[in-house]
Amino acid sequence: MLLGCRQEPIAQACLGALHQPALYNRQYMTPTSVHTQIAFKYWRRSLYNGFALFSLCLHLKKKYPHVRRKASASSSILNCVLYPAAFLYQEYRDTSEQKEIEQRRQLDTLQSAEEGKTGGGVVTPPALQLQLRNDTQSLSLWQNLDVVRQSGLLESLPQKEIIMQEAMFELVTSEASYYKSLELLETHFLKNPVLVNTLNQSDMHFIFSNIEEVMKASERFLMDLENRVEQSIQISDVCDIVYEHAVEHFHVFISYVINQGYQEKNYRRILQGNMAFRETMAKLENQPKVRGLSFTSFLILPFQRITRLKLLVQNILKKAEENSERESNAIKAHEELERVWVRECNEGVRKMNRTEELISIEKTLEFKSKSVPVISHSRWLLKKGEVQQMNGPKSTRTMRSRKLYQPLYLFLFNNLLLITKRSSSGEKFQVLDSCTRAMLRTEDMDDQGQMLANVFTLHLLENQEERPVTYLLKATSVSDKLRWMCALTPNRRTRFLSTSAHQSDSPQVQCIQSYSSQEPDELSIEMADVLNVLERTDDGWMMGERLHDGEKGWFPTRVVEEIQNQELRAQNLRECQRIQQAKGGATGRSVASSRGRGPSKVTNAEWLRIQQSEKD
Repeated sequence: MLLGCRQEPIAQACLGALHQPALYNRQYMTPTSVHTQIAFKYWRRSLYNGFALFSLCLHLKKKYPHVRRKASASSSILNCVLYPAAFLYQEYRDTSEQKEIEQRRQLDTLQSAEEGKTGGGVVTPPALQLQLRNDTQSLSLWQNLDVVRQSGLLESLPQKEIIMQEAMFELVTSEASYYKSLELLETHFLKNPVLVNTLNQSDMHFIFSNIEEVMKASERFLMDLENRVEQSIQISDVCDIVYEHAVEHFHVFISYVINQGYQEKNYRRILQGNMAFRETMAKLENQPKVRGLSFTSFLILPFQRITRLKLLVQNILKKAEENSERESNAIKAHEELERVWVRECNEGVRKMNRTEELISIEKTLEFKSKSVPVISHSRWLLKKGEVQQMNGPKSTRTMRSRKLYQPLYLFLFNNLLLITKRSSSGEKFQVLDSCTRAMLRTEDMDDQGQMLANVFTLHLLENQEERPVTYLLKATSVSDKLRWMCALTPNRRTRFLSTSAHQSDSPQVQCIQSYSSQEPDELSIEMADVLNVLERTDDGWMMGERLHDGEKGWFPTRVVEEIQNQELRAQNLRECQRIQQAKGGATGRSVASSRGRGPSKVTNAEWLRIQQSEKD
């Protein structure tokens, strides 16, 4: 059939390997001989290089069923797993996030239009979601596969099950796209002989770290996902596979992500000091197969993927039927990804960055009298910056004098405030006063006239000399003042309530443009993130709490748009509650069961106790 095509050498290699069934490990579907490894490598590449060779592999699998499970009608689903592989993962991720934003916009608009209507004209949420997903043609959908349409499943399955199939199918297709990008990183950069010759062995390790181990783990993961898709047109589950691989294989992500800070620094160092490397890298980045993407966008792929994978599992968990096996598997997978990402990767990176920052700050400090130890494993920087101290009586006449303003530089840590002033050289900071953060109070001075605009009062209930002190401080803007007040006194009531209060009338926004934090009190947000708004200023800043992980911080208003529909906001909070219960694990479920209710019926008071127990 296809053996006469221009891929004939590859076909012969595949056939030669497949005639050796004993050399194939059936448990993990991995090759165990040199010939089989070569054939397998070409077979894997074929998944991303074209449909003709993939059809050849299906033909070979049917002829030699001992290699993998016997090909069935559902094998044609894998042709559509190839569709997103037309995208590199960076492109797939952007397209997927933009799709999610557009769906939420339409859902917001359509639900608002349907409010107050009754009868058969009202579109139910599952039907609405299917309609919106069908309107999106940029990514492959499970319901649009020919084999699915011909099977009659779309007529027999409930709408909620179709939505679940889409959620699981997206996890598989996005993993295929991710692996395609990893392969390009390997073939185009890591194993490029010209690039390799410009680097010594230590620099190679600095830049690429353990990316080959990450690739092996990702390949095993994708193979098991594809095997599951082959079993049936209707996908049974994928979260059990996610859990198994998170436990057994995803530990390689931890080392890679923790080393990412050093990776970036060494890449910049080599780029500046190694002309041959710089010129070679520029040529490689300009080649068409890279599609205009930078080398660093490939290096951060594992970091992005483990984050996205957690969100995809969350999406499945939201749609899983309560007390079902799918829900149980999704909860286990989510908890394990939380362990890998939050407790290992994220905390490892944070600890290293925080320690480096504390060491750097301590080198710049000069204590006038009593020295305060800055470096501590339990301390990290929250905010730093310059404010103006206002001296003298509060009168319009004295306010006109520039001499009444003295520049101060504040270092605010999670448990300590240092009040300093710059030295004449500008490189050192002389510490004037200090106070534990718990002993700080702030007071706004709104409506006190133009001369007191952006001014607030800072009370040190007990400073380093064990006496109370008050500072009248002027910030650079309205948002800067509010940010300082929120950072200095975190228990201060914000304008709007946190998600833990479950107030559906609290404002929500979704991110429409990714933003990387520039200051310690800011929050990095990605496209399609949904956030509860806690504070907002008139000069273009918001303080928000991201729903899927509870992280808080400031971000510009220009990168988000408000979700208007109250029912959609309430739905987002309900989904947030369910995810938080999964994070709480046995704690959340035990509280629910002790009350004789399912997870979705925990009262607000009970839910607050659950959250408090997590914080403790």
